[in-house]
Amino acid sequence: MLVLVSIACVGSVESAAPAPALPVVESTSQSAQPTQIAAAPAIPETRRLTLEFPPKMRAGVEGDIVRLTLEVDELGNITPTAQIEGNVVVGETVEIPDLYETHNVTAEARFDIAGMEVQPPEAILEPLTRGQSATFFWSIRPQEPGTYRGTVWLHLNFVDKSTGEESRIAVSAQIVEIEAVDFFGLSVNVARTSGVLGSIVGGVVGFPFIEDIIKFIFKRRRKG
Repeated sequence: MLVLVSIACVGSVESAAPAPALPVVESTSQSAQPTQIAAAPAIPETRRLTLEFPPKMRAGVEGDIVRLTLEVDELGNITPTAQIEGNVVVGETVEIPDLYETHNVTAEARFDIAGMEVQPPEAILEPLTRGQSATFFWSIRPQEPGTYRGTVWLHLNFVDKSTGEESRIAVSAQIVEIEAVDFFGLSVNVARTSGVLGSIVGGVVGFPFIEDIIKFIFKRRRKG
């Protein structure tokens, strides 16, 4: 009996021993990782691009102005008014990247037109900031009557403030057509036609014995 009791006591002591501790496993699920959110792209800035130029001008005796303005779009779809009466005004809405916080932005404009004197002949550069307007002027002077066709170009140049990396985008290329007339306001075709008629009339009037020929014709009609 004593042996059975001692065995029972030993068994109860062993069963009461604490269970070994389980290793702790840290969760490595995706939810525990820090989330990186990509920066949203810059919202384009809407601007109004207005081009004004003379459709007709006198060759060799007068100059005129071509004007290009890039401004914040506050007019909606309303066509802007010409600053000079009689000029043609072309307006359009453009969207440009809003990178003013990270880049230095420069607007670059150039007017290419063959056969006409243009000042300045090279590209014009204007620094551009958010909400600021940029205006470009060219003085033009045709030397001969005729129809001149050219292009007004606008580019934007970006320089990264951190890296110095440069980039360039084309914004607009607008066609310009200007008719140059002579001193009397005649186009080149009318002037040429008038010149030919004048030469014919002058040649007939200056023909030798023209007066005698006319008198001879009238005499023959009277006799008839």
